Amino acid sequence: MTVCTTESIEFARCKRRKVVADFGGGEITSDAGVLLLSQADKRLRLTERIASKLSDSRCKGKCDHSIRDMLRQRVYALAQGYEDLNDHITMRKDTALQTAVGRDTDLASDSTLCRFENQATGHSCWQISQELVEVFIESHQKPPKELILDFDCTDDPVHGEQIGRFFHGYYDNYCFLPLYVFCGRQLLAAYLRPSNIDPARGAWAILRLLSERLRQVWPKVKIILRADSGFCRHRMLTWCDKHGIDYIVGFAKNSCLLAEARHLIHQAQQQFAASGDKQRLFGEVRYAAGTWKYARRVIVKAEHSGKGSNPRFVVTNMSGDGAMLYDQLYCARGEAENRIKEQQLDLFADRTSCMNWVPNQLRVLLSALAYTLMEAIRRLALKGSQLARACCGTIRLKLLKIGAVIVRNTRRVYLMLSSAYPNQGLFIRAVTQLRAS
Repeated sequence: MTVCTTESIEFARCKRRKVVADFGGGEITSDAGVLLLSQADKRLRLTERIASKLSDSRCKGKCDHSIRDMLRQRVYALAQGYEDLNDHITMRKDTALQTAVGRDTDLASDSTLCRFENQATGHSCWQISQELVEVFIESHQKPPKELILDFDCTDDPVHGEQIGRFFHGYYDNYCFLPLYVFCGRQLLAAYLRPSNIDPARGAWAILRLLSERLRQVWPKVKIILRADSGFCRHRMLTWCDKHGIDYIVGFAKNSCLLAEARHLIHQAQQQFAASGDKQRLFGEVRYAAGTWKYARRVIVKAEHSGKGSNPRFVVTNMSGDGAMLYDQLYCARGEAENRIKEQQLDLFADRTSCMNWVPNQLRVLLSALAYTLMEAIRRLALKGSQLARACCGTIRLKLLKIGAVIVRNTRRVYLMLSSAYPNQGLFIRAVTQLRAS
């Protein structure tokens, strides 16, 4: 990256030699791995397809930067670890990023990118959300037999006066409450919501849209809804029963359920008193809340340890052993929480600092696109390697943060990657796999 400055920095001597540094190295980058992101993007045609569907109200004759280029610039930078628009004041001159975007001149400035985000509409966000689902569908070479859709929400703390932010008592902060839907490690939906709502708000509509699209492509696929107790809503579960959607959803304990399960809970307590070892017993009851029209199967886990009794309940319309459904199916939903952490900690989906609502929704979706590219690298290029299950932050550190000297002339762009880079074989393999795919 070229920065016009002659100021030098002195460090401690090394064997009587002065150690001096400055930022006059010329065409050098610390992010040569961005070309791997570009290769994954070309494989999915992700930004190209989305850009073709986004409207552009600007006067084309006076615009230096296309929607596609700005979309790529923003998404690639997020994946590389640059979350702020201010980062692009200098990043726009990075030859590696320019090459990945498909340009040989300066990229869009922070002000131009800010206008790009603030001209977003609800329709453009909808178009991006649709492409996330299409990318998921295209990732399957043959029809899947079963799809488990993990619904979960989280807090997105805000520190300004953004539209739609409210105080949330559980999180003890002003925040948004975005909803995420994952299938395995692949992201299907990222929906920004205000925090003064029911946690399940909008989940039913998203489930309906997803299930209709997935069954349009794969009519025989088995769809399973998996979520915590925040999504246990009678109307949503009733809709699942009517439309052949299986579900396994947490159920908040109450006095009636505790009364129904008291014998199992008491048995676990007695066995712990006798052995001193933690006890986990499973059973089930037929239960109908006052607002339900019919009873449903509720799996009971009666757990007792030195910390006391810890009963848990899960409602499901699936058959099978209760212990197996709880341990192997329901508890696996914790992986969705890890994916949300990747969104917010590694890809900055919580940088929702715009004043208006739609630009903040766009920022969440831009992080979702960055995640989709990182997941494609993990799924297509790193299968069978030591990074096959690595998080986005690790993939960035191991494969994207590579130092290189760049020579660009009229015939080629030549990146001389660091000879001391420790993951050379893995990087070559990843590029080869993406090109073969």
